[in-house]
Amino acid sequence: MSLFSTLFRPSRPSVAVDVGASRVVAVRLGAGTPPAASYAVEPLPSGAVVPGLLTPNIVDEPAVEQAVNRALEAIGRPGRLALVVPDAVAKVSLIRFEKVPASGHDLEALIRWQMRKSVPFRVDEAQVTWAEGQPLEAGGREFVVAVARREIIAQYEKVVSRGGSHVGLVDLATFNLVNLVLAQEAPDDWLLVHVAADSTTLAIVRRGQVIFYRQRGVDAEESLEDLVHQSKMYYEDRLSGRGFGRVVFSGAASGPDGVAGAEQLRRLLADRLQAKVDAIDLGRSATLTDRISASPALVDQLAPLVGILSREPAA
Repeated sequence: MSLFSTLFRPSRPSVAVDVGASRVVAVRLGAGTPPAASYAVEPLPSGAVVPGLLTPNIVDEPAVEQAVNRALEAIGRPGRLALVVPDAVAKVSLIRFEKVPASGHDLEALIRWQMRKSVPFRVDEAQVTWAEGQPLEAGGREFVVAVARREIIAQYEKVVSRGGSHVGLVDLATFNLVNLVLAQEAPDDWLLVHVAADSTTLAIVRRGQVIFYRQRGVDAEESLEDLVHQSKMYYEDRLSGRGFGRVVFSGAASGPDGVAGAEQLRRLLADRLQAKVDAIDLGRSATLTDRISASPALVDQLAPLVGILSREPAA
């Protein structure tokens, strides 16, 4: 699935860039089955990127632009690329309509009207995109909706495109971790826990469609353990959940506590969920050109990019 890509041509490029709170990552997928991936990781100065809904995200524009340029030069600058942005830049909601308008224009108007009550800015100044979610009884439909301020998305596009590359596809990090798992193998119901530098996001996927999404900032009072427990209770009580066929964990190994901290969190999640928790895996989606295997931290950094590049055949 992809949300922001509804703005652009649907086919994806062969190169993707991820601009996060602490680093820029670029990946190029080549030929082969699985495709060979070349990559570059460039650290950012502290505070250069501050993901969020309301305030400017790119604080040190020259530093971010230089990091992007170095990463793209390392793998070969493309004419067109995909861009992954942090989850914190968008408000994601699941909304239901008992009757779905036949007209796309009427559906957009209805979604915008519904979302105006849940975001702290004017919806007419926002980028609003959506994907179909699970069907409801009597012909209704749930929609997964993402809303972000246009000027914030434009900031990310600006620092990436200044070197001459055109941004042809924009999407959120967690949605592309979902894409990566779906491109491999996934049971009917599964849970993704994505721990990033700026936020933590939980997504529950049922038969390929997101049925639950919750994102919290790093300054939230509730612990990850509490967040997971509450989400599990909601899944069982409100979504008729009968247990997760798989739990996938991503992001923590590339954080400040490294692999040891990620392993501690993984064990905590396994204990709370009473389920096996797997680290995200590039699996059959990509092989690295410079090594036989990748460290957990490198896999965490590359996974959203491989996910967005695994969506469809390259343009």
